[in-house]
Amino acid sequence: MATRLYVPPLIANHKTLDYHCLWHPHTEFGSRFTLCSHFAPLSSSPMEFESKYEVSRVAAFIRSHDFKRVALQFPDELLKDSTGVVRVLRKELQSCCEGGNNIGLYVMADTTYGSCCVDEVGASHINADCVIHYGHTCLSPTSKLPAFFVFGKAPINASNCAKHLCNYALSSRKPVMVLYGLDYGHALQDIIEASTIETSLCGDASICKLHFADTMSQSMSPTKISDINGDCDDGSRKTYRIGGLLWSLEQGLSMEDYSLFWIGPDNSAFANVVLTFNSCEIVRYDATEDQLLTDTSQQRRILKRRYYLVEKAKDASIVGILVGTLGVAGYLSMIHQIKEMITKAGKKAYTLVMGRPNPSKLANFPECDVFIYISCSQTALLDSKEFLAPVITPFEAILAFNRGSEWTGKYVMEFQDLVASAPVGMENLGEEARFSFIQGGYIEDSDLQDMNKEDEDGPLALVKTGQKELQEHGKDYKTMVNKGTVKSGVDFLALRGFQGLDINSNKNAPEPFKLGRSGRASGYNHETSEHKI
Repeated sequence: MATRLYVPPLIANHKTLDYHCLWHPHTEFGSRFTLCSHFAPLSSSPMEFESKYEVSRVAAFIRSHDFKRVALQFPDELLKDSTGVVRVLRKELQSCCEGGNNIGLYVMADTTYGSCCVDEVGASHINADCVIHYGHTCLSPTSKLPAFFVFGKAPINASNCAKHLCNYALSSRKPVMVLYGLDYGHALQDIIEASTIETSLCGDASICKLHFADTMSQSMSPTKISDINGDCDDGSRKTYRIGGLLWSLEQGLSMEDYSLFWIGPDNSAFANVVLTFNSCEIVRYDATEDQLLTDTSQQRRILKRRYYLVEKAKDASIVGILVGTLGVAGYLSMIHQIKEMITKAGKKAYTLVMGRPNPSKLANFPECDVFIYISCSQTALLDSKEFLAPVITPFEAILAFNRGSEWTGKYVMEFQDLVASAPVGMENLGEEARFSFIQGGYIEDSDLQDMNKEDEDGPLALVKTGQKELQEHGKDYKTMVNKGTVKSGVDFLALRGFQGLDINSNKNAPEPFKLGRSGRASGYNHETSEHKI
């Protein structure tokens, strides 16, 4: 359901142009948008909004690109500030450039998919030229629209954080790489300066080796899948990117040679770091509670759970591909690659587009044994305990459906890093049985056997086909199909007790029209006439 913004109705005139918000539930843009031209008075000073929401930088971005229709995307927790932000932004545009009143500002709420991604689908409804994204973000590359990200400024005591950081660095035998949530990036320079002071107090600065990741650019242009590069190596230094952070390591060093110090809450960004660098020692500094947490066992248990889902997916016959994004660059290439891989594995694939998945939505597809969720890295991990079928990531699907693939411990969250990698292990499979850890024995993939029949000689294939026809002759189709041999939605439908309306195809002639009842339910016309008689 779309989020609606209600403002007390005030009449606009030349004296009250800045005192109300124009909103109508029956506009051509639908109830998801609020057309922002005039706003209610702010409860706090505009300077606070300027600092928190970086109004000057947003106005400079809009002005430099000469955008006329701007979509402002707010998550649910920041939606209450949207009217205040637009009022300050409107005044900034009016003061810094001519024609500021002609720039359309549209507040977007109730995003199509995850709020961390740029909602290009929603922005296209009002033909937006760009999107200004507020709040937590995954910084996934966009495919059509330019975007500017306002990370926010979470409160943090830089001095206390530096003390915990230096104490941990002194106790660690490895150099420390400092990663953080993007909303703490504003305090990075203060933390570095405070850490330098704390290090000098220790006496030996060489003992405390600290490295800080950088934040990627706040502005983003549409990206082609061919231009997306994950971790890259330029010969002298290896560069890593994750969750909007960027850092480089010297040649010969890997992430296993570092300890990780995370600044921020236990959210999806932190889970992404824990799973991606699961071989590193990781600690987390909670700025809200001002304490250092060293127990990451809860996040590491997620990795064991994911491995179990991979083994369960190997036994699937019907696979549902859930489209979890329509704006992240490369999602179409990932869908095509996954479908091709599933087909080569001898399984049936169905592509489903339903917005944000939940147990009720996926329960409408009981024939699917497993779902593959193609989305950004910070929304890909769904706790599928309440779902009828497990939900896995594209990386887990590659491990499950590529015969011969082994999990080395490396975990990839960004599906863009998987697009360029071709499926391996699908050649020369033969009819070799596969051991299933879920069923506890060897099983044969019947679909792969059917595919391999094309490579057999004609007479031998004819003999095997004849034997099978003799064995199944006289059996009803419903009795031939069981849960273990369901290969498609049609086979699954044959097992259902209720299969919808039974249309008798033998009678081609239309039935004659019959007159129905007329009158009131308390007494239809024919009932009234019979009563009088």
